[in-house]
Formats: sequence, structure tokens, C-alpha cells
Amino acid sequence: MKLSHNRAVLLMVAVTLMWSIAGVVTRHLDSARSFEVTFWRSFFTVLALLVILPLFQGRAVFRRMRSGGASLWISGVCWCGMFTFFMVAITLTSVANVLLSMAIGPLLTALAARLFIGHRIPRRTWFAIVVAGAGIAYMFGSQIGDGVSLTGTLVALCVPIAGAANWTVTQHAHARGHDVDLIPAVLLGAVFSALLTLPLALPFQASTHDLVLLAGLGVVQLAIPSALAVLCARVLKAPEVSLLGLLEVIFGILLAWVGANEVPGPNVLAGGALVIGALVTNELIGWRNRQ
Repeated sequence: MKLSHNRAVLLMVAVTLMWSIAGVVTRHLDSARSFEVTFWRSFFTVLALLVILPLFQGRAVFRRMRSGGASLWISGVCWCGMFTFFMVAITLTSVANVLLSMAIGPLLTALAARLFIGHRIPRRTWFAIVVAGAGIAYMFGSQIGDGVSLTGTLVALCVPIAGAANWTVTQHAHARGHDVDLIPAVLLGAVFSALLTLPLALPFQASTHDLVLLAGLGVVQLAIPSALAVLCARVLKAPEVSLLGLLEVIFGILLAWVGANEVPGPNVLAGGALVIGALVTNELIGWRNRQ
């Protein structure tokens, strides 16, 4: 599939909208909780990708996965962490907390690349990392002051950490001439997540209504947009993907607000504004310098 730049932008916006539905859908579950929610979403993602992968890359994709090397499997483990930590965090804290904590991901990725690959970090990115860190610290501090449990937010922070590890592994493999095919890595991550959470999900309590919603998450919120995002990334530049990806935060908070009456607190919004503002400023300055 070949995309023009404008179509890739529009498709990436649609991708972020699909990603953002997880919070509001989870709030309408009847009886499924925590690890069971994570298991069913990952399980349905596996089923969807087993159909999508041959359509996108042909049936030979499964044979190529066998020779994907260690990087493919490590990337799959990282995807597993992202899938699992995200859904568990959504069941423990507010949607705004999770999404705003995840927004620090691109800056953590830059830091990981500096530590493990030796990529140079511009001064503007160091400044953005400090500001975003202050925003996260403010969110933590306000929750401690309000007596709110930090467990959900701490779990949510594991998502961008796993994402940074994933990007570092794939970039290291690319530098050595072994590119990681991201969509099969997503499939492996979903398989690992389902296997990991299955024992913790028993005994199942999900109603038929829950299973329909979780199947929708597996297919519409994860499998389809993950595949489409890979296509967009072939056309769009990294700063464009990072900036458009922030729409997931906005869409997700708005959907949870309108669809589940989950109003974000002012302290969370203030801390989140620092995180998003730092990321947007960093990407825009970098984009302008490259132009």
C-alpha cells in the first residue's frame, strides 16, 4: 500500500483515534477486571493479526519470523510489556493519568538511545527531558498530597520505559543491518501478553457484553491501528509521527470525559501540560532545524 503524505497524516490521525478508545471502553465493562481484561484484549489481538499479517505481507511472513533473530523476539517481549502494563494501569487509575504518563515516551527513548547506543542528544532535548520530568514529578506529588494511590501511575510509566527499550533494540539491530519487522513483533508481543496474563486471569468472570467490547479493543484499538501505524511511519518523518501520536492523549482524555464522565483533575492536567509542551517544543524546534 502506497500513501501520499497527506493521506498518511489523515491515516495517522485515525490511528490515534482508534488507539484512544481503550480507556472509555474499559470503563463500560461489567465484570472483567485487571489481568482478565489484559488477557482478552491480547488474545483477540492475536486472532486479528493472524488474519491481518498474511493480507499485508503474504503467507511467507510466518516463515520469515523464524529467522527474525534475537532482536525480533526481544522486541516482542517489549511489546508484551507495553500491552500488559497499559491495560493493567487503565484498570488501576484514571485514563488521563495513564495517557499523560505515557506521553513522556519519546523523551525516554532519546535518553535510552544516548545511554545504550551512543546517540547524541541535542541541548533542546535535554531541556525537554528535565521539563517533562518535572511535570511527571508534579503529578506524583499532587497525588501523594491528595492521598491517591500511585500504583496505577507507576505501572503506566512502565509503558514508555518498555517502548524506549523496544525502539533502542530495533535501532541497534538496524545499525547492524538486521531490521526488525514491527508487525510480526506486535504479534509476538500479543502472544506473550496473553500467555503471561492467562494464569492471573483465571477464573474468568467476563460477561458476553465484556467479551464483545474486549474483542473490539483487540481488533480495532490494537491490531488494525498497529498495522496502519507501520505504514504511516514509512511515509511520515519521526517528528511528525511523534506529534500526531500526541493526539491519542487528547482524544483519550476527551472520550473518557464525555463517554465515562471521568473528569481529569487540575493537577494532572497541569503536570501533563508540562510533559506535552516539552515534547511539542522539542519536536518543532528539531523539525525547524532540519528544514
